[in-house]
Amino acid sequence: MSRTDPEEIPTDRDGPDLPPAPAAEPTTGSRTTATAEPTVPAEQTAPAEPAAPPEGRAPVEGRAPAEAEAGGDASAGGRGAEGGRRALRWVRRGVLGLVLAVLVPLLAAEAALRVNYTGDPADGTYTRDRDALWLGHAWVDGRKDDADLAALARRLRGTGIRDLYVHSGPMEHDGTLPEAKYPRARWLIEGVHRELPGVRVQAFLGDVLATESPDGMRLERAATRAAVTGSARQVLDAGYDGVHLDLEPLHSGDRDYLALLDDLREVTRAHDARLSVAAHQIDPLPGLHSVWGAVTGHPKWWSQEFFGQVARRVDQIAVMSYDTMQPLESTYGGYVAQQTALALEATPPGTHLLMGLPFFHENRFGHWNHAETVPAAVRGVRLGLSRTDADRARFGVALYIDFAATEADWAAYTEDWVRPAR
Repeated sequence: MSRTDPEEIPTDRDGPDLPPAPAAEPTTGSRTTATAEPTVPAEQTAPAEPAAPPEGRAPVEGRAPAEAEAGGDASAGGRGAEGGRRALRWVRRGVLGLVLAVLVPLLAAEAALRVNYTGDPADGTYTRDRDALWLGHAWVDGRKDDADLAALARRLRGTGIRDLYVHSGPMEHDGTLPEAKYPRARWLIEGVHRELPGVRVQAFLGDVLATESPDGMRLERAATRAAVTGSARQVLDAGYDGVHLDLEPLHSGDRDYLALLDDLREVTRAHDARLSVAAHQIDPLPGLHSVWGAVTGHPKWWSQEFFGQVARRVDQIAVMSYDTMQPLESTYGGYVAQQTALALEATPPGTHLLMGLPFFHENRFGHWNHAETVPAAVRGVRLGLSRTDADRARFGVALYIDFAATEADWAAYTEDWVRPAR
């Protein structure tokens, strides 16, 4: 999720168009063959003697020279037309082969995701009271007041939400963070601690990386990483309970990012605070991020190995399991089940893993509102949890984002994930 403006829905996801519906099976009809009555041949006449051919040109057997010349040209034209038709057939076959090479694996993958959405989740796969909620920038820039805070407290009481990731940036491209970005942070932190004891308020810090365009933050620069570390220390000194980092687009295998996390972990531990990150999805097929990156320039996914390297360096890792390009609710749910299983396999038990729920609504390339629903995501999370590590304690869901959520989103979260555990 690209979070330069937290009051807008992220729009930097992409994906393939919906696969076309299969064509209807043709019906088989009867075929008749008409036999023509033979005609009586006309009376034959003796052939006329051909005229002598022009000098230097050999006669063509059975035809006059003029006819032979015309026939030769026609024959050459016929051969050219036949060659053109043959080439067109090969082109059509090549295009069909290419379409099938892309479409058949895609349909097979979608069918597999649909199957992955079947079955019953295990008993007890509900909230562990370790859920989180992303909050927009309005909570720290002065647009929210005491009445808003009281309403938020009423909304969250009785749920499993224990962490709030409050947008307090974005950081500058050089890694610094102007204090003017979060003038009401102290008011929010104190209010949440008073109204919702036990709920942590983390500073949600992000920026666009210069990985796919010339503009953005460059983590390969040591000075930039040092400045980000300084920004983390700055918000912790302001009273935040942790730092939630979201840098995008972050490519799989980025060693500079891992070095940054090592530096940040030292700072958060010194402040007895949490370090959490927003994480890209994991390759649904091994090495897919490399193939996708070569074709589109946007790798999108992380390898499972890199995901695990990140997870071992933080206290919490929240998978952005939305903007998945899935066309159906069932395939989206199956995809979330797969992502939950892959993330559980890569995350050590001591790290708190959260799966993202789409609390926003839009239709665009890469995100279909009718497919990416909260009920489908919750069911997918429960299925993945059931099949991989049903008793994982440090596990939850993270809701993105407060200002775009509907009552139906909150109801689905409460009824499908929270209430059964009470």
